[in-house]
Amino acid sequence: MTTDWTDRTVLVTGAEGFIGSTLVDLLRERGARVRAFVHYKPYGDKGNLAHRMDDVELIAGDVRDPGRVMDAVAGCDTVFHLAALIGIPYSYDSPGAYVQTNVTGTENVAEACRRHAVRRLVHTSTSEVYGTARTVPIGEDHPLQPQSPYSASKIGADMMALSHWHAFELPVTVVRPFNTYGPRQSARAVIPTILAQLHAGARQIKLGSLTPTRDFTYVTDTARGFLALAECDRALGEVVNLGTGREIAVGELARKLIEASGRDGVEVVVDPARLRPSGSEVERLLSDNGRAREWAGWRPEVPLEEGLKRTSEWIADHPHLFAAGRYQV
Repeated sequence: MTTDWTDRTVLVTGAEGFIGSTLVDLLRERGARVRAFVHYKPYGDKGNLAHRMDDVELIAGDVRDPGRVMDAVAGCDTVFHLAALIGIPYSYDSPGAYVQTNVTGTENVAEACRRHAVRRLVHTSTSEVYGTARTVPIGEDHPLQPQSPYSASKIGADMMALSHWHAFELPVTVVRPFNTYGPRQSARAVIPTILAQLHAGARQIKLGSLTPTRDFTYVTDTARGFLALAECDRALGEVVNLGTGREIAVGELARKLIEASGRDGVEVVVDPARLRPSGSEVERLLSDNGRAREWAGWRPEVPLEEGLKRTSEWIADHPHLFAAGRYQV
């Protein structure tokens, strides 16, 4: 079922990001009035929202600033909280920054939603909070394992959001995407970093460990899941996975991307600079998406091979966004 969002005022934090900007597009297609909360940049780069300057309300700020967040939330029906400091490698160098943005920032958003009595807060988690799978598929009751400062900060953010449900009856749902990919994703993630190398003509693809498995979900499927769960009362005060229920090893993924790009004779090699510290690598992620299917009627629609093809075509059309050969954390 497709919900009509016509004339509903919606705030998306992290709206200029990869998933956030795709969610903004979907909300506008369904008639919502969108406020896009983006990190202030003095150089004025509009990034993924450049095509939306005439039909969204752009609010520059920082989720670490409670006053700015409070003003942005005022009058909103629904808040989608995606703003976060992301990227695992940088969290090893600056863990405190992750706590400030991800945990304190989430508290600011939740408190603003409580004060302004929003209808629903949808908070964004990550499958990284599960760490290496102890049992598969991974259900929402799987133990949380902070194998990096990034995942630890997201666990803290999730708990902060849920505490507002238990303590203040804030209508919040925690959405836990599994390895979203697609157009607009930066080269810090595995799929665009492989494709950027391929489309730059590399004969060798440099990666970290080739053995970990991941459950890759195409970005429009993830965005549809956010909207479905924003309307799902059964998901109030709950965590809900968004994943396909299919896993693939990084090495096999690289072979599929070589095929999708139309290249041949390309060698895949391990680059030590891209390896995670010992004990930090998450070896296996595979989602149990039963809650999303049963509670919200959500199902992934884009098969992996089709999604990889679309992503390859987008990166080939946007070479200026990717610095060939540079490892982007």
